[in-house]
Amino acid sequence: MSAVQRLNVLLVEDHPGLADNIVDYMALHGHQVDCAGDGRLGLAMALQAHYDVVLLDLNLPRLDGLRVCRALRESAERRVPVLMLTARDRLADKLDGFAEGADDYLTKPFELAELLARCRALAQRPRVHQPRLLALGSLRIDRQRHEAWRDDVRLALSPLGYRLLLMLAEAAPAALSKAELCRRLWGDEEPASDALRSHVYQLRQVLDRPFPTPMLHTVPGVGLRLESDA
Repeated sequence: MSAVQRLNVLLVEDHPGLADNIVDYMALHGHQVDCAGDGRLGLAMALQAHYDVVLLDLNLPRLDGLRVCRALRESAERRVPVLMLTARDRLADKLDGFAEGADDYLTKPFELAELLARCRALAQRPRVHQPRLLALGSLRIDRQRHEAWRDDVRLALSPLGYRLLLMLAEAAPAALSKAELCRRLWGDEEPASDALRSHVYQLRQVLDRPFPTPMLHTVPGVGLRLESDA
């Protein structure tokens, strides 16, 4: 997708003034925006039509944004990128959104230019058109259900552990640096100094410890890599 290609966007936002501003700005730059003022209507529209990006407010009438995102991930035939729009700026709120399947998070108030830039970036991500199931050796990951299995054993992953595993699986066999992993997991929020190490340890306990062949490897001076056990 080129940067000038027209985007087809769904905006689920119950604040008329903000919705009008977004629609006008996007139209000015050649993009189409459909609007829904509540969560149930937004979910129905997202499941019925093909959108490049869904802009989803967190606090919505009838069905809140987290439940909309969860239902979209469970029911949609393709993975449409979801950008959460909300006044909540706590890290816990962001992690809740990511756990339900959000791809990015923008805190109100925001600049419309940044909103458009994030929409373009999300629409160009290769994983948008990837199939629901990802396989690497004995590992199977269901992107819609946010679940993973190894040798048909369901892995008891935390939401952040699942995201860490998915990022490494999508990058495999390439390694991801610790700085890149931290950026993707926490964004601009500065994590505790040992946060990544703790989550990597927990992931190893679930992914590798019960099985004869480890899949998660440390690459000295580089970062982490997931290797097939096949």
